[in-house]
Amino acid sequence: MEIQRVLTVAGSDTSGGAGLQADLKTFEEYGTYGISVVTSIVTMDPANFWHHDVFPIAESIIEKELATALACGPFKAMKTGMLGTVETIEQVSQMLETGAIEQIVIDPVMVCKGEAEVLQPENVSSMRQLLIPKATITTPNLFEASQLAEMKPLETVEDMKVAAAKIIALGAKNVVIKGGKGLTSQEAIDLFYDGEEFMLLKSPKIEGNHNHGAGCTFAAAVTAGLANGLSAKEAVIKAKDFVYCGIEEGFALNQFIGPVWHGAYSRR
Repeated sequence: MEIQRVLTVAGSDTSGGAGLQADLKTFEEYGTYGISVVTSIVTMDPANFWHHDVFPIAESIIEKELATALACGPFKAMKTGMLGTVETIEQVSQMLETGAIEQIVIDPVMVCKGEAEVLQPENVSSMRQLLIPKATITTPNLFEASQLAEMKPLETVEDMKVAAAKIIALGAKNVVIKGGKGLTSQEAIDLFYDGEEFMLLKSPKIEGNHNHGAGCTFAAAVTAGLANGLSAKEAVIKAKDFVYCGIEEGFALNQFIGPVWHGAYSRR
């Protein structure tokens, strides 16, 4: 059996629930082999209510990481996660221009969960110009979609549809906007759009807050699904189910945080 290789270019979550740690766990559950390029290290302060600090990795180190990773290809698919600086976004964009990777998932991470501050406001413009046009699919949440589409906060499914159309106009082939718990509906609603047809993905909202890493896990599941030969729509549908199972069986890691359980789907 041929094992597909997938790449994540993302931040490292020291708590293990999100970032490249979530990506690699998800890749493994999908039967793919994950390789990682670390763009930043995120720590949390237990003495300050789990406040996040982000430490970008130097450009020269990322350049060497990328060279190492590409020598481990060929890759069927890759994803991005937290890209801490404009310079890192430019590095990734230059790598993608080589055409060495077939399927590209852009997860436009703009904030750390639990933090309100945008990581780097200027990153949004760079993502819009350099990464979204190269995306096989991009996976923004409601806040990220509003930033990419240059809209006010998204509050309804109709808002999501308008934003999705604007993001497709930037050059992405497909987009899925993760509504999650952000809408007033009794369901967790995501919206998939391929430039022609809108598709709503719905699941019951799960009580509790054991959802750390859900967004990263979703994008990683889409990436691994594409690597395994699924279409964008099929990959999104399976990823929705994968993350639902993970949240349903999430657990309390400590008094501050509860991650999704990446092994839930395959053990269901």
